[in-house]
Amino acid sequence: MSDPIKVDFSDKGKGRGSSTKEVYIPPEKAGLKIFISIIMTIIGGAVAYYFLLPPMNFGALDFYTFWAVVAAIFVGSNFLLSKAFIRPEYVPYVKKVAIAPIIIVVILALVLGVGYLTSSVFFRAASYSELLSFNESTDLDSGVTKIDSTIDFRNVAMIDAAAAEKLADKVLGDLATIGLESQFELASEYSTQINYNGAPCRVYPLRYGNFFKWLNNTKDGFPGYVIVNMNNQETEFILLDETSSAGYIKYSPTEYLQKNLRRIVRFEYPTAIIGNISFEADDNGTPYWICEVIEKKVGLIGGDDVKAIVMVDAVSGDSQYFTIDEVKSGETTDAEGNKVSLSWIDQVYNGDLLVQQYNYYGTYLNGFWNSIFGQSGVKKATVGSSYIAMDDDVYIYTGVTSVTADESILGFILINQRTKDAIFYTTTGATESAAQNSAQGALSDKGWIATFPLLINLDGEATYFMSMKDASNVVKGYAMVNVSNYNIVATDAADGNPDLVKCINNYAKVLKDTKNMTIKVDTSVAPETPSTDENQNTEPQANSVTGVITDIRSQIENGSTCYYIEVADKYFKVSADDVPEAIFFENGDNVTVTFKNSDGVWADATSITAAEAESVA
Repeated sequence: MSDPIKVDFSDKGKGRGSSTKEVYIPPEKAGLKIFISIIMTIIGGAVAYYFLLPPMNFGALDFYTFWAVVAAIFVGSNFLLSKAFIRPEYVPYVKKVAIAPIIIVVILALVLGVGYLTSSVFFRAASYSELLSFNESTDLDSGVTKIDSTIDFRNVAMIDAAAAEKLADKVLGDLATIGLESQFELASEYSTQINYNGAPCRVYPLRYGNFFKWLNNTKDGFPGYVIVNMNNQETEFILLDETSSAGYIKYSPTEYLQKNLRRIVRFEYPTAIIGNISFEADDNGTPYWICEVIEKKVGLIGGDDVKAIVMVDAVSGDSQYFTIDEVKSGETTDAEGNKVSLSWIDQVYNGDLLVQQYNYYGTYLNGFWNSIFGQSGVKKATVGSSYIAMDDDVYIYTGVTSVTADESILGFILINQRTKDAIFYTTTGATESAAQNSAQGALSDKGWIATFPLLINLDGEATYFMSMKDASNVVKGYAMVNVSNYNIVATDAADGNPDLVKCINNYAKVLKDTKNMTIKVDTSVAPETPSTDENQNTEPQANSVTGVITDIRSQIENGSTCYYIEVADKYFKVSADDVPEAIFFENGDNVTVTFKNSDGVWADATSITAAEAESVA
């Protein structure tokens, strides 16, 4: 009987370069499994595209992420369908099938790597420094809001964004009159400062309070938006007409699914790189979303700039694409040949992008290595920025300082947010933060906080203007600090009642005493600010009305129950803490309501009594 044949499958006795060749064992119905994997990849890729919304553009990082996800879906699907996780002999086959998508991912990674190199400031410092160009001027009057005997304070924002947001939040109680109290909150991240009918205003869109409130209200949408006049602090909830063909706002970045603004824009413009989104209203009050369309001007992925906008009607969802040249010119022509004004649009370039472009200029004007070592001529924007209304446009303003970040400035830069026209003029003085500290020091016993300064030309004298706020963002006063000498400080009063005229007069007196300078400012048109002193009698005149209660609604506000009671076709708001008897009234009761004057949709009630009881008495 012969010996059995012995087969040695090991590498023993073979050459150093010898190795066992991997055996590819396909699973049963391998072709069908690949087909199913492709179908699963298409479905998974569609879902990923729906939620990730990547632009089909080599300049966008999301583009590379999306295709990496698609490749991973295909490889994972084939791995699962082949059951390689329980049949290790199928692993070599799965690896072989994965070669094609892996090669695609590697190629895209190489493209992205080359893109990083071609966009690096190390190689392209000069290109980054040229993203923003501007005119230099030493004439203060050419670049800053001038206030003198002929131009007044009516176009000056007297409060900052934080104070405006607090005012905006208060008017959401108006929604109680239409049964939508506590359903919405402010979407402050999309708020924009605009010129609205000649006044500096900030507009606030809404968002749903939570997911369940979205379920309850998404069919109808958002009933309106809030507008705050930054000058006189008048605040209004703009209630849209639900019964009109347009109806409420139905499209927003805070919406979900098909009404999400980014999804609408992505499906309409699949290759567009969408940048900042802002909320605006035209002079007729029609709400729009303004979406930046970004182009990469340095290499493949660097040097963000705006090449166009997509304007979306917030009510209908209709979108229009305008090139940056059309927006800068202020008008365009529609399909019928009619001229369409675009000058009302105030924010095309968002402030952060403009400040970033200026910092590129200030840092890399003399080359990359100079920005690190010699730093000759290197400068940067100061921390913080503000907005100035000029010629029906909004300019972002910020000071310019050296890279040593001391307390002095080299000048100011003002940039038009619609046209990107920029003005730089040279002046020396204190930075905005130094001015804020100086103003706060003048009222240190109050602990008030100075808003970011607004640069104004007060009859030829460069001046920082600030509001002074308490910890609740309520404006308590005003302050003025001289730019050239931040020790020259003037405030209005220390009693918590803002008085702009007093602040101006005090500032004029300090200038006269310290610099022997006389300024002339027309204070007769200075906006009035409501008193915040609770000890002073500044309440509006009270009125009363007698009638039958036709509706009662309630909600919890700051831990207290507030009632909205409809009498004589008007709602009256009353807190149960202030008027405890309010809890005893019902629909149909005849009552007398004493209230403050109000032109809004509801008035604050000071007392509610039964009309029958009063007549008997």
